[in-house]
Amino acid sequence: MRIVIVGAGQLGYSIAELLSRERFEVVVVDHDESQLEAVKNTLDVLAVTANGASPITMNDPDIKGADILIAVTSSDEVNMVACILAKKHEIQHTIARIRDMQFMSEAKEYLKENFDIDLMLNPELITASEINRILMTPAALDVEDFAHGKIRLFETKVHRKSSLIRVPFKDLRLPPGVLAGMIFRDHRMIIPHGDDCLLPHDNAYFIGIPEEIEKFSKSLVQRDARKLHRVLIIGAGRAGRALAPMLDAQGVQVKIIDKDRERCRMVAEFLENGISICGDGTDIDLLTEEGISDADVVVCLTEDDKLNLMLALLARHLSGNKCRTVVRVSRSEYVELMEKVGVDIVLSARLLSAAEVLAFARRGGVVAVSLLEGAKAEAVEVIVQPGAPVAGKKLMEANLPRECLVCAYVRGEEAMIPNGHTVLQPGDRAILFIQTKFAPEVMKYFK
Repeated sequence: MRIVIVGAGQLGYSIAELLSRERFEVVVVDHDESQLEAVKNTLDVLAVTANGASPITMNDPDIKGADILIAVTSSDEVNMVACILAKKHEIQHTIARIRDMQFMSEAKEYLKENFDIDLMLNPELITASEINRILMTPAALDVEDFAHGKIRLFETKVHRKSSLIRVPFKDLRLPPGVLAGMIFRDHRMIIPHGDDCLLPHDNAYFIGIPEEIEKFSKSLVQRDARKLHRVLIIGAGRAGRALAPMLDAQGVQVKIIDKDRERCRMVAEFLENGISICGDGTDIDLLTEEGISDADVVVCLTEDDKLNLMLALLARHLSGNKCRTVVRVSRSEYVELMEKVGVDIVLSARLLSAAEVLAFARRGGVVAVSLLEGAKAEAVEVIVQPGAPVAGKKLMEANLPRECLVCAYVRGEEAMIPNGHTVLQPGDRAILFIQTKFAPEVMKYFK
């Protein structure tokens, strides 16, 4: 499959890196030669210096007739034009980054129908929705829903006082409808078996029926942890302006700080009870005056990764380590570093968007992909295809790679946790944990 990426910026690079790892034939187009340098030097892809929104470029034999075109330049208008031209040059499917929130809220369907865009990406809106989901679930580092909300994935940090630690999984009494699917320990992915157990500071992934996961997550909240009442957001960019109204609508007391008066005015229009403050988020006196010590969560959403890290550490210091900190980063390689120095939740907007593209590119029954632990592992929702090697066999006899776990499935309207005797049928929605580098091999079993 040939995939053309127009725009070699940070998002374009991340998408190209993921797709080239999957052994897709990738072509990256950008008019700026310097932007293509990193692509040429580090990725196994074809780099083309050209205007991606030009009909001349679309006639290039390496581009014309490709399977997918992904337009992720910094301009929404250029991305839309590239998608229109792509369809006229025999490219079957198109994806565009659309950052304008008004387009996404008021003209999404119009753009799909009239501009031939199959998938629209808004990294800031995706990030805000992800933060909102995580904050509204107790004890969560990550929350994902699959199969139209019938299955929920829940990631948590195992505390040293947890009742779950050092109990072999064969003796661990999890609620019915909840499965321990994966552990990340010392940067290693572990698919747990009966004799394995959780240790302090593990990142543990549980999956199951949403109602049971919600009850289970509440049981993991430390006794001294506070419910979510007050959230302080630093940065009223697109992500901040999307997140603040979401939390405000759910009864959370929101304060959002930004130096830009116009941004503050824009977000204030969408807040019923929240407060928008024009000021410097690095000003310790301002943060103290606005009650950072009383905040349950501080969310750092400026455009500067290093500034976000500094603000998160400052928030922890001023609150006496009482508040949780959430940081949005552009560079996914910073995720691990920030978690090591004490940031509670670190999200890469690039990886969240790239995961949506990856699911679209795989197709063949793949509905959704969530990249976990900096893309070292994946949670994948796939529809079992007729004639697939896994269909009609007991899972214990399907010879699936050890790096894969079928952790839930949905048949009709019923969501279930499988065991070795479970037989998947064509049409079932299966949710898998996979070590990323083995994903192409695993997918063959379901196609």
